[in-house]
Amino acid sequence: MLFADSTHRKGGYAKDPHVVQFGGRYLMYYSVPTHKDSSGADHWGIGIAESRDLTNWQKIGEIKPVDDYEKKGICAPGALIRDGRVHLFYQTYGNGRKDAICHAVSSDGIQFTRNPTNPIFRPAISDWSCGRAIDAEVFPFKDQYFLYFATRDTSYKIQQLGIAVAPLTTSFNREDWKQVATNGPILKPELPWEGECIEAPSIIERNGTLYMFYAGAYNNWPQQVGVATSQDGVHWTRLQNDPFLRNGSPDSWNASESGHPHIFSDKSGKTYLFFQGNNDKGKTWFLSNLPVNWKGNKPVLGK
Repeated sequence: MLFADSTHRKGGYAKDPHVVQFGGRYLMYYSVPTHKDSSGADHWGIGIAESRDLTNWQKIGEIKPVDDYEKKGICAPGALIRDGRVHLFYQTYGNGRKDAICHAVSSDGIQFTRNPTNPIFRPAISDWSCGRAIDAEVFPFKDQYFLYFATRDTSYKIQQLGIAVAPLTTSFNREDWKQVATNGPILKPELPWEGECIEAPSIIERNGTLYMFYAGAYNNWPQQVGVATSQDGVHWTRLQNDPFLRNGSPDSWNASESGHPHIFSDKSGKTYLFFQGNNDKGKTWFLSNLPVNWKGNKPVLGK
């Protein structure tokens, strides 16, 4: 698989993949730059592509900013299926410390209705968080929904992860989310390859254990993918100190990075790791996937 959206940029540009199986096909939501403003800054929207085989994808829609809080852009989608509808979680873009998590819902996976309480979440300003929230991942576990997010420290230099929870009966409204583990990040960059950033958490559960596939280092440093595990959804331990998925060799399509992972399990139980990459320091961006096999309690990249 190698996919990029050429609607707005001829070279192709797609980032931040997230895939669900819905309506007899696969839907992939991703970030796409729609235009530049007068200052040259990118404005972002969310693209939608469909596939029958997880390899060949065709763009079928786009979600554009519509409300005032979204006017600078929206991106980094994450989705889940509940009661026959797609719930999409995404972030505002271009507001610095004020970027926050939003929610929308759809019966067909293409046309979405915004949550009237948007933005639904941003963390409290504290000695470790500037109050920003991006890269939402919402996952049901142990009778509640866990909302994982990335935030910057107060110096706006270090990217790290936090968490909020809501009951399973939630409508995902703002008032339902309660930030937990408020004394510090649940995962922060500590290893050399993680640089100054951990972001883009993506969760899968196997035999009662949660596995988080996360991005380490900022874009093109290179960003690479790591894995951590948890028994309670709050306390996390790295599965290994080296990247699980590295950037490619100098002559490969992902020489500049392999980043922003999404771990996806289809209805047959097969697991795939979606990720973004490029070989030109971000002039173009492509999305791809690799099968993930499991040996005991450890994920192993397939071919």
